[in-house]
Amino acid sequence: MKREFVEDIVESVKRDFDARAEARRPFETQWRLNINFYMGDQYCAAQTNGDITDVERDYYWQEREVFNHISSLVETRQAKLASVRPSLTVRPFSSDESDVRTAKTATKILSSTCDKLDMDAVLGEGTMWSELTGTAFYYVGWDEAAGLKMDGGAHEGDVCVQVVSPFEIYPDSVLVQNVKDCRSIIRARAVDVDELKRVYGKTVRPEASDVLALSSVAVGGGLSAENAVGKLAASVSENSAVLIERYTLPTDAKPDGEYAAVANGVLLRYGALPFANGTDGKRALPFVKQTALECAGRFFGASIVERAIPIQRAYNAVKNRKHEFMNRLSMGVMAVEDGSVDIDNLEQEGISPGKILVYRQGSTPPRMIDCGSVPSAFDSEEARLLSEFTQVSGVSEIMRSSQVASSVASGVALQLLIEQDDTRLSLSAENVRQAAREVARQILRLYKQFGSDARISRIAGTNGKVELISWSASDISSDDVVFETNNELLSTPAMRQNMMFELYKMGLLFDSEGRMTDTAKHKFMEALGYGGWDAETDLTSVHISRAETENAKDKYEVGEFDDHALHLDAHLKYLLTDCPAGKKAERLKAHIKQHKLFLSVPDGIKTDEPSEQNKE
Repeated sequence: MKREFVEDIVESVKRDFDARAEARRPFETQWRLNINFYMGDQYCAAQTNGDITDVERDYYWQEREVFNHISSLVETRQAKLASVRPSLTVRPFSSDESDVRTAKTATKILSSTCDKLDMDAVLGEGTMWSELTGTAFYYVGWDEAAGLKMDGGAHEGDVCVQVVSPFEIYPDSVLVQNVKDCRSIIRARAVDVDELKRVYGKTVRPEASDVLALSSVAVGGGLSAENAVGKLAASVSENSAVLIERYTLPTDAKPDGEYAAVANGVLLRYGALPFANGTDGKRALPFVKQTALECAGRFFGASIVERAIPIQRAYNAVKNRKHEFMNRLSMGVMAVEDGSVDIDNLEQEGISPGKILVYRQGSTPPRMIDCGSVPSAFDSEEARLLSEFTQVSGVSEIMRSSQVASSVASGVALQLLIEQDDTRLSLSAENVRQAAREVARQILRLYKQFGSDARISRIAGTNGKVELISWSASDISSDDVVFETNNELLSTPAMRQNMMFELYKMGLLFDSEGRMTDTAKHKFMEALGYGGWDAETDLTSVHISRAETENAKDKYEVGEFDDHALHLDAHLKYLLTDCPAGKKAERLKAHIKQHKLFLSVPDGIKTDEPSEQNKE
């Protein structure tokens, strides 16, 4: 690559980054202020130049205690949103038998990958950033150094999902709504130069920077708590450089898009977008956005913290002025005639019990000024501000303190209040669900692009059985990921369990003879969360597992001690869904007929003779 061309690319990326950083500066200032208030540094204000400065006392005696309600609001919302972990499944491309089969395989691949990546923890970390700043991002990419080691020393590679703070993301315009509306996105962060050497193979000189990196801002990431809330020193690290990665969508001139990585004037990598993670195999930006609250016509979302900051400031002021008033009442304010007493001694020691106060003969004795009582306006204003916290945050006292107002005595009324709380959080919960679905879609698309070699995934099968599946990219024919359940906030585990009991009482779980079959009983226990509880007390799971093993191995044999009803259900389910047409289907049909014959005439078949399909 020509030197002039390299210099032009480096200069273009640097100039583009500076312009986007200036356009994003007001949002960054608000994020830093939000984090300050969450961490308890609440006597600060944002300046017009983007700096966060401390607010000084008006008088030396003023109390400046912090009564932090913002942290409890954010933590309560995070705890509630932690239950939003949607179950995802892949919808077949068509009703064709092969598409249905590959869709089920893709669902298993997705389940295995989410367990391997610990997506619950990833979504939890992303939700933390979205609640604090209003926006979080997920980077979905391909790690060539991950996966099993193959012959020759190389690895097979695997999908990686990283949480990216909004401090690292610079869109081409802050006025677009979604990632798909951006033409390009820059990700900038401070990275150790040794890591840059390992990944890109080029030497980069360290540089001083105030770019906020996710690893630096996170609590315990090496910086002090003061720096973690936005007051970073001039240099993030003595051995780091700012890595600027610009992702640009395909154009007519560049049909595969553009990717450029620059650090301290060095072009580390330049070429096409690396991932075909868009719809229909197109190359797209590898980022997924999650917001706490959407803002119309704005790329970055809003946080509840922004709404609560004015209320928190007023609440701190009311509580501190109230305490100052109470101090005056308890300590007293004394009026003395000039020169009548030793003022220095009185200021240092005050009026202790039993103290002899000496004053000048002929002067007016010192006296205590009546300060009255604490005005009731303090109490009413404090209660009003607490109610405003509830109104703007969507977090009620039931969620924050697990206490119910004394006026609520009905169980129905309590349930309505809880449902109203959940409804107020449903928008944020739906944003988490949509982000999880988009991440899942991009995971499948990356496996479709890079998973050409045969792979083995370990998943938890039905009835608690561990299942190993062998697959490749050809087994992924659809990336249409859908939700198996509704919004988890609107359907809690307790509500689902109550619904199961209602179905049981109504008799909808019984067969035509008015009894619950062993299979239905097993499913009922699984729905209640006790799927493994009955595994040791009955043979239901054992029989089902044996039947499914026969289906997988295409080796059928009627055992003397088989539960023919359970085997029949498992074989029929497999025949109607996954069993390929041909000789295997014919052997399975003959085996099903044997089970039916055993059910009708228990002694109708001698089990010591090989069956017809096994003779073949």
